[in-house]
Amino acid sequence: MTALDPRPEMDLDGAPSRREPIPLYDADDHGRVELPPLLPWHRRIWATKRLMHHNRLAVTMLAINAALAVYAIGPGGWFQGDIALEAVANVAIVNLTVAIGIRQQHVINLLFRVATAAPTSWPLSIRRVLGKVYHFGGVHVGGAIAGSLWFVVLLGSLGWHAATDRPGVSTGLIVVAAGLAALLGALIGFSIPTFRAAHHDLFERMHRFGGWMSLALFWVFTILFIDAGRGSTALGTAVGSSLGVWLLALVTLSVALPWMRLKKVPVDIERPSDHVALARFDYGETPFAGSSTTLSRNPLLEWHSFANVPSPDRSGFRLTISRAGDWTGQFIDDMPSHVWVKGITTAGVGNVDRLFTRVVWVATGSGIGPTLPHLLAQEVPAHLVWATRDPWTTYGQGLVDEILDVEPNATFWDTTAKGKPDMVKLTWQAVQAFDAEAVICISNKTLTWKVVEGMERRGIPAYGAIWDS
Repeated sequence: MTALDPRPEMDLDGAPSRREPIPLYDADDHGRVELPPLLPWHRRIWATKRLMHHNRLAVTMLAINAALAVYAIGPGGWFQGDIALEAVANVAIVNLTVAIGIRQQHVINLLFRVATAAPTSWPLSIRRVLGKVYHFGGVHVGGAIAGSLWFVVLLGSLGWHAATDRPGVSTGLIVVAAGLAALLGALIGFSIPTFRAAHHDLFERMHRFGGWMSLALFWVFTILFIDAGRGSTALGTAVGSSLGVWLLALVTLSVALPWMRLKKVPVDIERPSDHVALARFDYGETPFAGSSTTLSRNPLLEWHSFANVPSPDRSGFRLTISRAGDWTGQFIDDMPSHVWVKGITTAGVGNVDRLFTRVVWVATGSGIGPTLPHLLAQEVPAHLVWATRDPWTTYGQGLVDEILDVEPNATFWDTTAKGKPDMVKLTWQAVQAFDAEAVICISNKTLTWKVVEGMERRGIPAYGAIWDS
């Protein structure tokens, strides 16, 4: 009888036995696996956390702005005589527009669509870099920091114009600019990774409400700024020809779009164990594999993102919600009948699988949620390595059978029975046995980076969430 036979095997007492995968290799032997040598230092240094693509993009944004600052101080002549206030203001708003726009859901989906359009016939060296598309948050960070610094320069320039009785400034303009600069500084301060990790709810609320407030203040500032420097030009004409106004309108639309799709929808919840809830939605949306949906029970206070699990033969989708904090714990215990959703389904890191001919998926615990839709889609040959507490008891025989239907050779590592494995060695063993081009890891922050770095430092393209949102 094969693993794909729909008839359950029977124990001696006539009861159905749980279905097991047919292993490709002896996973229990992974401890004795010899890892390949590390790449030479000048190549493996780029696989370290500090030099990941996210940080490189942030530094690139700052470097571009530094070069522009050198030009402005020197050949550009922005700070000679009357300061070129409009030029400084435009640079600030352009940076902030890029920072906000790069995180717009339609933009994210477009980035993934373009990056993953490369055929697998392209050299692996190119495809592995395209797979880092999800590091786009570095542009957000670099643009936000640069835009805020340029705005501080603008505030100082307005103060100097006021102190020397030069044109283009008013008391109200300086007051609003000072408040806005303070708010931008607070937003950056609350976004520092160590603070954000320790006070995530506070960071999220500050980002939401502080972001809305800063957008409103930017509108006030921009109108006052235009009015102070328009001379004899009619205010309406000056507003209509202002780059800042058009960029602010674009940012406002970008921020408003997800909220224009806010709705409360019904949810059916199955709870195979106290650790997991399998939530099913069918409200007219069937998202693509590798996308995510954000949920809330109080839309003004907090939102939580989960990977969509669409079924190829059924409308709607499922979410695998694991107990990982107060919100998820309450969701599992209370099992609400309705929740709030907003925005559009958004591409996630797993979408990079289509850049490769064969992929090893590494998941721990509820990381099976983001992994499962890719396995079900069967668009890319894949092998699953899943380390979790007793998968049959925790997630239910139905979900396990669904995995085995499409991946009968999956590697299940039961941490309840076997303890925690060496995930780097287990992953390497899978890569060799499956002849995979790349690894995608869906796990907690520490283990994800351990697996990604462990593979990348040995020359295997590896991908995993970087928790930059």
